[in-house]
Amino acid sequence: MSTSPLSNAEIKAAESQNSSARILFASFIGTAIEFYDFYVYATAAALVIGPVFFPHGSATAQALSAFVTFGIAFIARPIGSFLFGHFGDRIGRKSTLVVSLVVMGISTTLIGLLPGYNSIGSVAPILLCVLRFGQGIGLGGEWGGASLLATENAPTGKRGWYGMFPALGPSIGFLASNGLFFALSFTLTDVQFKSWGWRVPFLVSAVLVVLGLYVRLKIAETPAFRAAIEKRERVKVPVAELLSRHWLPTILGALAMVPCYTLFYNATTFSLSYGVSVLHIPRQTFLGLLCIAVAFMALATPLSAWASDRLGRKPVMIAGILAAIASGFLMNPLLGSGSTGLILLFLVVQLFLMGATFAPMGALLPELFPTNVRYTGAGVSYNLGGILGASVAPYIAQLLAAQGGLSWVGFYVSIASAVGPVGMLAMKETRNISLS
Repeated sequence: MSTSPLSNAEIKAAESQNSSARILFASFIGTAIEFYDFYVYATAAALVIGPVFFPHGSATAQALSAFVTFGIAFIARPIGSFLFGHFGDRIGRKSTLVVSLVVMGISTTLIGLLPGYNSIGSVAPILLCVLRFGQGIGLGGEWGGASLLATENAPTGKRGWYGMFPALGPSIGFLASNGLFFALSFTLTDVQFKSWGWRVPFLVSAVLVVLGLYVRLKIAETPAFRAAIEKRERVKVPVAELLSRHWLPTILGALAMVPCYTLFYNATTFSLSYGVSVLHIPRQTFLGLLCIAVAFMALATPLSAWASDRLGRKPVMIAGILAAIASGFLMNPLLGSGSTGLILLFLVVQLFLMGATFAPMGALLPELFPTNVRYTGAGVSYNLGGILGASVAPYIAQLLAAQGGLSWVGFYVSIASAVGPVGMLAMKETRNISLS
């Protein structure tokens, strides 16, 4: 790795590569593809992973086993953020983002090719866990790097808006994932879907990854990282620097992430499983409701990002989190009603609030850290929040629903969301700080 200063010609060439449109598309397309991969598994976990890989036991036991494999990736994500963060802070944002996309794409495609329990026995769930771990490693390196790609290229006063594009990726990835499952539900019989149709969305990932790689290979390093090279600010072990000098913002950022994770995975993975298996709503109907609701999440994302540039990260985040706390009390009367209209209203409220609390994080988390540990810090905070807010959320919700009903699940959503203000209130406002 070269540590020599960049020449003027190299700097001008990099600036010409990093046009606003190219940077925003590159930061968006990667997160969209990687979250597509992640959500493909989340949907499959709610619908077919249990019977295919854990066929023994009751339907509840199968669902719990599937949600355990779902949670494995969230354990892997901080590991991925440490690993990719190290190289992202040492050798650059671009090359690290390329590798994270490849790791995620390979893991997802291989899940689509993996034989079930009836074909290879207990080896099947073991390999499934390994590949799910690989998905977590890949996604652990994605979001932080994509946010840095956007925010470190953002003009003054527009970091929230630029950071919104990686945050918009999950909405589009989810729509693509659920939209494909939705289409398969109408074109295949139930037997065809459970035997091979569920594999199609996983295999489509290979094509999408090629597209993402093409876009990302066309961009150059960010100005902030180029400046770090010029000033020789890079550290040998970014994670050691992070844990010794920046542990507090890492923890506060993780706490702030908890509400949006909890909202999303209870409104999607758990609600989908509950709606289909307990309320007996047709699979394609519930998937259609989720597609409509995620459009509201996509709508909230730019609105919240714009507001965070105008009003600040803290007031926008705190307002969204307080609404998220209140929304937990809607779960039983709306989702539990069995009414299609009321269920849609519940999903719209939850996912709109998820978008509102998620969008400012694309700027806020990078703003918490200096350039030499920013990739590591933003990624670790983001993914630690995932462990706290999402890894066990569907599993806990499934247990609570079985023991006490949806009121308990809604109370859990409110309690988990209440962690967010702890992190936000302890932070300073970051909107006007410099990233260089």
